[in-house]
This record gives sequence, C-alpha cells and structure tokens, in this order.
Amino acid sequence: MPDANRKIGWGLRLWVLAVAVLLLAPTLVVIPMSLGAGQTFEFPPKQWSLRWYEEFFSSPQWMDSVITSVQAAVLTGVLATVIGVAAAIGLDRGRFPGREMLRSAMMAPMIVPGIVVAIAIYATFLRWHLNGTLLGFVLAHTVLAVPFVITSVSASLAGYDRTVEIAAASLGASGWTIVRRITLPLLAPGIASGFVFAFVTSFDEVVIALFLQTPDIRTLPVQMYDSITLEIDPTIAAASSLIVVVTTAALLLPQLIRRRRSDA
Repeated sequence: MPDANRKIGWGLRLWVLAVAVLLLAPTLVVIPMSLGAGQTFEFPPKQWSLRWYEEFFSSPQWMDSVITSVQAAVLTGVLATVIGVAAAIGLDRGRFPGREMLRSAMMAPMIVPGIVVAIAIYATFLRWHLNGTLLGFVLAHTVLAVPFVITSVSASLAGYDRTVEIAAASLGASGWTIVRRITLPLLAPGIASGFVFAFVTSFDEVVIALFLQTPDIRTLPVQMYDSITLEIDPTIAAASSLIVVVTTAALLLPQLIRRRRSDA
C-alpha cells in the first residue's frame, strides 16, 4: 500500500505554483495601481498616495452602489440559505418521483450561461415591475445563489449520522426540537459556507445587475463597469482592491473558524 504521507512531487508543486501565480497576478497589479498618485493607471506607481481611496469613500455614487451591493448581498445570503438548507434536506431525505429532475432544475443556474438567465429574469421582472428595485436584485441573485447553498449543505449531509435524531426522538423530542437543537447545529459548517458563497455570489454579480439597474439603484460591480467603459477613472482600482479584500475575507473566515474549532 503506498504511503499516504509521502512528499508531493516537484512537478505537482510547480503546477500548483503556476496556477497560484496566474490567479494572484491580477491582484498583485491592481492593488499597487490603486495606491498610485497619478491621474491615470500606472504600474508600478511613480508616487504613492491614498487619493483614489479618498475619492472612492467621498463619492456619493460609489457609496450608494456599495450600500446597495451590501444590502442585496446580505438579504440574498439569508434568503438563499433558508431556501437552500430546506431544499438540500428535502432532496436528501425525500423519496418521491422526479427527485433527481428537481435537483437538476435547482442546480441549473450554475450551468446555464449567465446572459440567458439575465434575459429571462429581465423579461419576467419587467412584467412584475421589479426592475430597479432592491427586491428585484435580491430575488434575482437568490436564483443564482441557491445552488451553492444546496451543494454546501449536501456535502455536510453526506457525512451526517441520523442515529442522533432517532435517539432524540426516542427520548420524546419533537420534530422541531430535533431540527433546531440537533440537525441545524450539526450542519452549521455547511450552512455557514453556503451563506458565504451566496453573499459573495450576489456581491460580485454583474450580468443580471446590468439588466436590472436604473440611474437610482445600481450595484458596485455595475458602477465599476460603467466607470471603466465610460471614463478612465483610477478610482475603479481602489474599488477593485476593496472587493478583493472583502470577498477573500468572507471566503477565508469560515475556514479559520472551522480550524479553530477543530484545534479546540
């Protein structure tokens, strides 16, 4: 039997290093550019300054887009998590005709091209008068985020031991008590990961947001898109750097919490 703890070969190490460089290279360029003092993009900057961050935080347009994105992302995370957890548990434990077809339908937004989903949502929301509303952004982003929650919670359910639920029921616990005090706490890591993925999905989404935006309400990615297409404004470098920091922190936080729990 081969040793499971043998060292990783140099070929695999070089491949991992190349992938890491490819993924990190844009970030290593954008962040220094956001700290430049010039009137246009410079890499490396000749002079260092925080002027573009000051411009970003003092601009009503940028701040309004940030507030809209945060509100939409938080509400999307909550709604997608509730729907995704219920769907994952139902698909895992339910035994009914068409279950796999229903699972495929709920996972479709991960497979269907974003522009197709955007056109369908735009046409539907136009009839429902949801374009240009926060509710419209939340519902549209929830459609995209639910599959990520289902995937995350389903992974937790794969290693879930239902004997603890049977034991609790034999001791007289009600169904709601079992769900609240046993099922959800045991699935908490998957639920937390699903919420984070839903939050990041909404916060970074731009295709659907371009269809739903109005001059009065737009998300941060849409504001960045308009900034780079309509004018050359280095403020977008500051906005990009902040998005990288926020999304990276959101993705790493559950991992750090899980590692601390395992160490404890």
